Amino acid sequence: MQQDFISVFDIFKIGVGPSSSHTLGPWRAAGMFISLLKEKNLLTEVQSITVDLYGSLAKTGKGHGTDIAVQLGLMNLDPVTFDVNAIHATIAAIAGNKTLTIDGHHTIHFDPPLNLVFHFDKSLPFHANGMHITALLRNGTSLSEAYYSVGGGFVEQENDNYNSNEVITIPYPIQTADELVRFCSEKQKAVWQIVYANELSFNNEENIDKAVMQLWRTMLSSVYRGCHTKGELPGGLKVNRRAAALNQKFLSGKAYTDEFAWLDLIRKGGNNFAYILDWVSCFALAVNEENASFGRIVTAPTNGAAGVVPAILMYYVIFADGDSDEKIIQFLMTASVVGSIFKKGATISAAMGGCQAEIGVSSAMAAAALTEGLGGTPRQCMMAAEIAMEHHLGLTCDPIKGLVQIPCIERNTMGAIKAITASQLALNSNPNHAKITLDDVVKTMWATAQDMNTKYKETAEGGLAVNIPLGLSEC
Repeated sequence: MQQDFISVFDIFKIGVGPSSSHTLGPWRAAGMFISLLKEKNLLTEVQSITVDLYGSLAKTGKGHGTDIAVQLGLMNLDPVTFDVNAIHATIAAIAGNKTLTIDGHHTIHFDPPLNLVFHFDKSLPFHANGMHITALLRNGTSLSEAYYSVGGGFVEQENDNYNSNEVITIPYPIQTADELVRFCSEKQKAVWQIVYANELSFNNEENIDKAVMQLWRTMLSSVYRGCHTKGELPGGLKVNRRAAALNQKFLSGKAYTDEFAWLDLIRKGGNNFAYILDWVSCFALAVNEENASFGRIVTAPTNGAAGVVPAILMYYVIFADGDSDEKIIQFLMTASVVGSIFKKGATISAAMGGCQAEIGVSSAMAAAALTEGLGGTPRQCMMAAEIAMEHHLGLTCDPIKGLVQIPCIERNTMGAIKAITASQLALNSNPNHAKITLDDVVKTMWATAQDMNTKYKETAEGGLAVNIPLGLSEC
């Protein structure tokens, strides 16, 4: 059967912070434009490039590093592999020389204040995160394309029919939670097995497992770096990083040599409620402090919500007998399908739906995956996801100064704790008695998103962004 397919590797993408929609998406869009120029054999004919940013991309673009991401994308650098420690030096060189080398071969004049245009009072109708990229050619003609960063690092164009995913034949086409549960029941399979079977439609087991474990290693590295990096987050809010101090406090100065010795030391420290709560919060903080610092993280399903799933996976690995490659792969498979259900039925973009579309979705993903890892049935998994999202409904996106710091970083800790609570409730409940389904809450989230005022959708024009003394002076 033909079906639009969202892979586990679409929901989980390795990239660079601080925002999947404002950083990773524009980075990829710029790279797509350069690829188009190459396809048309126009790369060396380019005289100049102008990028126009609209809507939320303009209003909070500088706080999210959109201008930085676009320049790196025009250079056709890979967000998966490019050295994050070289980002600021690369951008400084462009600004100092007023030149940019496209795809490493063709150098053009490029002055960021002139060639990157922020249209604060204009939006494109297709999506709140819109951008035009225009190349002026030597013969006087131009090539222009519109791109839309729709959340989670996904980039679309209007002629994509709002879905850029390749149409693939898969055994279990899933649009809704009800369809997923039905497949599980009919085939007597766990959620992760249904997802894995779809992945096998266009990849082999060895490649899938290797790629999923790369996601896990990247998550673990982001947690570890965040727990060992002190200092102040960039952007002018003067927010101090907290995860490293918490890590040091919780371990009482005990020594270790690497990530795995660190994990083992945490595991041996105890399993009482307060101890576990402290560490889960620390893990979530660590990832999102890395994200806010242009660090390498995994969208889960977005950058702004990237701390929830890793924090719960760390909880599962350290405190809940999830420490095996097989269990980690199963966890991420199940989490991904919940994210895809929300993307298909609603949105995973804060610019479209507020923070409920990011932290809420990530909490639902983590809750479902943890529930299955702890022995829950497919229906209990969907119940856990529903509970997690139900208690995020209406959550606004109101980043102060347009930075993914306040309140975004702490919201990841709250989303993680809600995921554990939702999982425990589902595991100790009979889903036959549930009054609300996951599909009900997906529809409700989308309806809430449509009713939400745009000032609460990643514009930094409402909520905490305007109601504390720091204000909006540098958005």
